[in-house]
Amino acid sequence: MERDRANPRRRLALAQCAPALGDLKGNLDLHRELTEQAIAESADLVVFPELGLTGYFLKDLVPEMAMTLDDKRLQPLLELSKELDIVSGMVLKSDDFRYFNAAVYMSGGEISHVHRKVYLPTYGMFDEQRYFAAGDRVRAFDAAGLRTGILVCEDMWHLSTPYLLFVQGISLLVCISASPGRGVLANPSADLAPGSVGSWRDLLRTVAEYTTTYVAYCNRLGYEDGVNFWGGSCVFGPDGQPVREAGLEAAELLLADIDLREVERQRLATPLLRDEKVEFTLRELERIWNERTDGPY
Repeated sequence: MERDRANPRRRLALAQCAPALGDLKGNLDLHRELTEQAIAESADLVVFPELGLTGYFLKDLVPEMAMTLDDKRLQPLLELSKELDIVSGMVLKSDDFRYFNAAVYMSGGEISHVHRKVYLPTYGMFDEQRYFAAGDRVRAFDAAGLRTGILVCEDMWHLSTPYLLFVQGISLLVCISASPGRGVLANPSADLAPGSVGSWRDLLRTVAEYTTTYVAYCNRLGYEDGVNFWGGSCVFGPDGQPVREAGLEAAELLLADIDLREVERQRLATPLLRDEKVEFTLRELERIWNERTDGPY
């Protein structure tokens, strides 16, 4: 579908769903169904959770679930990407037999961008470095006239990754996630919610505000290995205020309308990108790197 690049408005659809562990065919069918719903809702972009095509706690299933970018099983989604853009999480196999936790951006019947998760958590319940190779780049890209960047879950918790996208001039940051509930936090309605809900909300709001960028966060649902994923997908505006928020632990196609003129207005009012001193940051990082020591031993 031909995009109206002059239109500053975009409709996002966040597919908060529960992928089935190790069921590639079933998850592809779920992706098609929800993408068709997003098309019916006139969405411009539909976003799926981290490893949405495979499930999260894959462990030794990683090689079996892996696909290359030319895998024919992706063709139905690529066909649908002629109607709207799609962000999907998958296990990506490289030519030299490495496996990446990756997000792919499909548009116009093609894969136009790939982000390989850079930061692989190996603490607490997480053990990604055992099974995945780490990505080594964070690149912004243009999609239907919108400067965009993608991160995968843990990437968002390291200041360098949203910063690198910020200085590349993005207007939309998409973060796909498989965040389990951890800890307990009482919310304002006196109900109990995982502590990770509040932590993620604070992080997303802060990143949106300090990058003066729309931030779209799509988290998954369901249980795997006795672990509960809490959902809570949301969109924050470039002023750090929530645009739309999904509920917890319920499947939902969250629709959020964004307006690029809000990015422009916010960057006029708070010109953080204009005034950012990238050369200063580079110089100081080089100094810190050169002066660092590993201790006396």
